[in-house]
Amino acid sequence: MFIAILDFQTAAADRPAALAQLETERDQIRAMPGNLAFRVYASREDDSTVTVVHEWQDEEAFKPYLASEAFIRSGQVLRPMMTGSPVSRRFHAELLETVA
Repeated sequence: MFIAILDFQTAAADRPAALAQLETERDQIRAMPGNLAFRVYASREDDSTVTVVHEWQDEEAFKPYLASEAFIRSGQVLRPMMTGSPVSRRFHAELLETVA
Protein backbone atom coordinates (compact mmCIF):
# COMPACT_ATOMS: atom_id res chain seq x y z
CA MET A 1 0.00 0.00 0.00
CA PHE A 2 1.12 3.56 -0.67
CA ILE A 3 -0.05 6.39 1.59
CA ALA A 4 0.38 10.10 0.91
CA ILE A 5 -0.43 12.74 3.52
CA LEU A 6 -0.57 16.37 2.42
CA ASP A 7 -0.71 19.28 4.87
CA PHE A 8 -1.11 22.90 3.87
CA GLN A 9 -2.32 26.19 5.34
CA THR A 10 -4.56 28.89 3.96
CA ALA A 11 -5.92 32.09 5.42
CA ALA A 12 -8.89 31.22 7.62
CA ALA A 13 -11.24 32.96 5.18
CA ASP A 14 -9.91 30.78 2.30
CA ARG A 15 -10.12 27.39 3.97
CA PRO A 16 -13.80 26.75 3.06
CA ALA A 17 -12.97 27.34 -0.62
CA ALA A 18 -9.94 25.02 -0.38
CA LEU A 19 -12.06 22.29 1.20
CA ALA A 20 -14.74 22.77 -1.46
CA GLN A 21 -12.19 22.40 -4.26
CA LEU A 22 -10.93 19.12 -2.84
CA GLU A 23 -14.48 17.89 -2.35
CA THR A 24 -15.22 18.72 -5.99
CA GLU A 25 -12.38 16.43 -7.12
CA ARG A 26 -13.04 13.64 -4.59
CA ASP A 27 -15.27 11.38 -6.69
CA GLN A 28 -12.96 11.56 -9.72
CA ILE A 29 -9.91 10.72 -7.59
CA ARG A 30 -11.73 7.89 -5.81
CA ALA A 31 -12.61 6.41 -9.22
CA MET A 32 -8.98 6.24 -10.34
CA PRO A 33 -7.54 2.75 -10.66
CA GLY A 34 -5.75 1.76 -7.48
CA ASN A 35 -7.22 4.45 -5.24
CA LEU A 36 -8.37 3.04 -1.91
CA ALA A 37 -9.19 6.26 -0.08
CA PHE A 38 -9.15 10.03 -0.45
CA ARG A 39 -10.02 11.93 2.71
CA VAL A 40 -9.90 15.65 3.42
CA TYR A 41 -9.76 17.08 6.94
CA ALA A 42 -10.01 20.59 8.36
CA SER A 43 -7.77 20.90 11.40
CA ARG A 44 -9.47 21.11 14.75
CA GLU A 45 -6.36 22.79 16.16
CA ASP A 46 -6.58 25.94 14.03
CA ASP A 47 -8.71 27.52 11.33
CA SER A 48 -6.19 27.40 8.50
CA THR A 49 -4.75 23.87 8.15
CA VAL A 50 -6.04 21.29 5.67
CA THR A 51 -4.89 17.67 5.57
CA VAL A 52 -5.46 15.27 2.69
CA VAL A 53 -4.92 11.54 3.20
CA HIS A 54 -4.55 9.29 0.15
CA GLU A 55 -4.38 5.51 0.18
CA TRP A 56 -3.36 3.71 -3.02
CA GLN A 57 -2.75 0.07 -3.85
CA ASP A 58 0.88 0.91 -4.59
CA GLU A 59 3.16 3.72 -5.71
CA GLU A 60 2.62 2.91 -9.38
CA ALA A 61 -1.12 3.52 -8.96
CA PHE A 62 -0.38 6.91 -7.35
CA LYS A 63 1.79 8.22 -10.21
CA PRO A 64 -1.06 8.76 -12.73
CA TYR A 65 -2.88 10.82 -10.12
CA LEU A 66 0.04 13.28 -10.07
CA ALA A 67 -0.40 13.80 -13.82
CA SER A 68 -4.21 13.88 -13.69
CA GLU A 69 -6.51 16.76 -14.53
CA ALA A 70 -7.89 16.60 -10.97
CA PHE A 71 -4.41 17.14 -9.51
CA ILE A 72 -3.61 19.96 -11.96
CA ARG A 73 -6.96 21.72 -11.38
CA SER A 74 -6.63 21.52 -7.63
CA GLY A 75 -3.10 22.87 -7.77
CA GLN A 76 -4.24 25.83 -9.86
CA VAL A 77 -6.97 26.65 -7.35
CA LEU A 78 -5.20 25.79 -4.09
CA ARG A 79 -1.65 27.06 -4.57
CA PRO A 80 -2.66 30.76 -4.69
CA MET A 81 -4.55 30.25 -1.40
CA MET A 82 -1.64 28.61 0.42
CA THR A 83 0.09 30.78 2.98
CA GLY A 84 3.21 28.59 3.03
CA SER A 85 4.75 25.62 1.30
CA PRO A 86 2.69 22.43 1.35
CA VAL A 87 4.23 19.36 2.96
CA SER A 88 3.60 15.96 1.39
CA ARG A 89 4.78 12.85 3.22
CA ARG A 90 4.65 9.56 1.35
CA PHE A 91 4.84 6.08 2.83
CA HIS A 92 5.05 2.47 1.76
CA ALA A 93 2.88 0.52 4.17
CA GLU A 94 1.71 -3.00 4.75
CA LEU A 95 -1.83 -3.60 5.92
CA LEU A 96 -1.73 -5.97 8.87
CA GLU A 97 -5.47 -6.33 9.36
CA THR A 98 -8.76 -4.52 9.13
CA VAL A 99 -10.75 -4.64 12.35
CA ALA A 100 -14.46 -3.93 12.22
